[in-house]
Amino acid sequence: MSRKIAGFLIIVGAFMMFEWINLGFNLADGHSTGFYVVHGILIAVNLVLGVALALIGWRGLSRRRARGE
Repeated sequence: MSRKIAGFLIIVGAFMMFEWINLGFNLADGHSTGFYVVHGILIAVNLVLGVALALIGWRGLSRRRARGE
């Protein structure tokens, strides 16, 4: 994996985590329970995806350093 792709994955993962955590804090009161359940699931899934992307990018960078590239 190239450094550019690994860096891009780390940045995208960090952005996803920041954006969805921010959305979770900004949900307004007064919605139905279903609204909060659906958005809670969306937030959880996207946080997992963000962490996975960041880890893939981090491992890509680590392997390049281990090989001395």
